[in-house]
Amino acid sequence: MSKVLELTSENFEQEVTKSELPTLVDFWAPWCAPCRMMAPILDELSTDMDGKVKISKFDVENPAHQPIAAQYGIQSIPNMKLFKGGQMIKDFIGLRSKEQLAQEIEEALK
Repeated sequence: MSKVLELTSENFEQEVTKSELPTLVDFWAPWCAPCRMMAPILDELSTDMDGKVKISKFDVENPAHQPIAAQYGIQSIPNMKLFKGGQMIKDFIGLRSKEQLAQEIEEALK
């Protein structure tokens, strides 16, 4: 069962920049085929990394989300950013395998 958190402009700050846990944010859009291919990978990682990293999704197509997408310079998707202690510490652009993304997250958190 997926533990991926759906982010909104209302809960972004609380769930990401004020989160105790490191948080991976997947900036995506419903029309993006690679984004849809990442979804099951993120679902699996949300279970595998539960308690270590919070996995979340932020729909950049939503007009209310445009200011946050612009703030983080989202120009191409899928675009995933890893936050720790309120700061973005790593970004991952493009489709990745579950194994590759998990390894990159682990390395970034060391």
